[in-house]
Amino acid sequence: MPKKAETVTIASLHGFTPYKEKKGEEFMNDNQRSHFKQILLAWKRELMEEVDRTVSHMKDEAANFPDPADRATQEEEFSLELRTRDRERKLIRKIDSTIERIEANDYGFCDQCGVEIGIRRLEARPTANLCVDCKTLDEIREKQLTGG
Repeated sequence: MPKKAETVTIASLHGFTPYKEKKGEEFMNDNQRSHFKQILLAWKRELMEEVDRTVSHMKDEAANFPDPADRATQEEEFSLELRTRDRERKLIRKIDSTIERIEANDYGFCDQCGVEIGIRRLEARPTANLCVDCKTLDEIREKQLTGG
């Protein structure tokens, strides 16, 4: 059973409380799919709002500073912000494809071995498409290939 602090952290993530499984409940039933779809839609909405804030921030803050150091600082700040937004753009695409998997009733099962990914893992990472074991093996293979 999660500690109170853990529950608060998970609950505050996108404004949802963790899914309470009922005894004998089928994995990835309509209620569970609906729960995860709502989480993904809320997450996507938050990311889109952040994009809007970035655009207005960059418009409002854009200034042609006479001092080259100030100009360089602003350009670096904008560059970091744009890099973050690019990562979020890729995440939005992944969220969209995960929502499509939910609608196709293909969500919650490992792409490699087909076992249930598990409610708690999906709560932590709603876009997960590998179970913990397959993801661990995947990371080990990647370390061996890259030498990292």
